[in-house]
Amino acid sequence: MTTDKLTAVELFSGIGGFRLGLVGADIDTIWANDINKLCCQVYESNFGKNSITLGDINQISISEIPNHDILTAGFPCQPFSPAGKKLGVRDIVRGTLFERIVEILDQKQPQYFLLENVKRLLTMENGYHFRFILNALSELDYFIEWRLISPINFGIPQNRDRIFIFGTKLNYPDKTIPINLEKLSVFLTDNDGILSVNDDELKNDMSPIIEVKSKNYNWGIAYKNNMYTQHLPSLLDIKPRQRLKDILQDESIVDSQFYFTADTLERIKQSKPVNRYCNGVEILYNQDGGARLGYTIFGINGIASTLTASTSRHYERYKIGDNFRRLTNVEYARLMGFPDDWCRVTRIYDQYALFGNAIVPTCVEWVCNRIGKQNFKLSKSNWQQLSLAI
Repeated sequence: MTTDKLTAVELFSGIGGFRLGLVGADIDTIWANDINKLCCQVYESNFGKNSITLGDINQISISEIPNHDILTAGFPCQPFSPAGKKLGVRDIVRGTLFERIVEILDQKQPQYFLLENVKRLLTMENGYHFRFILNALSELDYFIEWRLISPINFGIPQNRDRIFIFGTKLNYPDKTIPINLEKLSVFLTDNDGILSVNDDELKNDMSPIIEVKSKNYNWGIAYKNNMYTQHLPSLLDIKPRQRLKDILQDESIVDSQFYFTADTLERIKQSKPVNRYCNGVEILYNQDGGARLGYTIFGINGIASTLTASTSRHYERYKIGDNFRRLTNVEYARLMGFPDDWCRVTRIYDQYALFGNAIVPTCVEWVCNRIGKQNFKLSKSNWQQLSLAI
């Protein structure tokens, strides 16, 4: 039986956020890998036995990876995250796993790739780490585009900006290539008002990646070791926005293990009222009166702060009605866009880290549904057939 469906390979799969998003975009995942046994258990419980290969991707022969149309990878973010040691590409344990992605792309030559990482990757050490990654990818004959995307725009109330990097194989024989940006871009929309420069200005502004010293903005393109970047407005909402209180479980079914009411009432006697919002997160109390200092109590009228794998973050206090509790594992699932029972085969304690390390499936679905269907209209007619001399 033949099929027109795109096929995908998923690296650093975690609990399958990429795959779940690809299902929504009607793309078949034919091979997946992760080194974490618990992640693989969750993955198989949702996608079936033998749906994922457990092991170190550096120890798996590339010949074992089937040919595919799109490579996806949420490569380890800890080297770039504010919550980690921030060693970036110098992290010999995790940062250099990116090199394995490059090797697989080079040997397997899929038509597309989609990578995801933390927002900090754009700015760490004045953008050096991002440009290092961009330069390596741009040597492989892929037209590359990136953009910051937030689940807030998809009706998920969590402050979780992530950088998505999309590549399209071009294989042009010379260095001067005609690029129809309308057909290649998966991230630009009719509402972006793109761009504030004309053809000649863009040609002049395309710079060798290794020479760029300025800021990496929230959107940009790259090809053959050259790049252009510009700040764009946030995406318009794809789905109506929600607040944290909109996704909470009914209090009548929340188990007593999640509550800290008596302990918290004593602690807030020494805390200061804050009653303000920080990046959309409602903060009611903390010890020092600042935004996020000391013992903090959050409200539910804003959004949730970024979920992480950090154990301490799992026990943050939220004031819900007259009680104080942490968010439940089910609420973590909802804040990541997963079904309530996605991690049902694991302990509640472990589910927090699993969700905190995951990717939001609906963001992946939105990007992948646009592959091959790009038809937005540039705001200036002289951008409709764009030649980049690079």
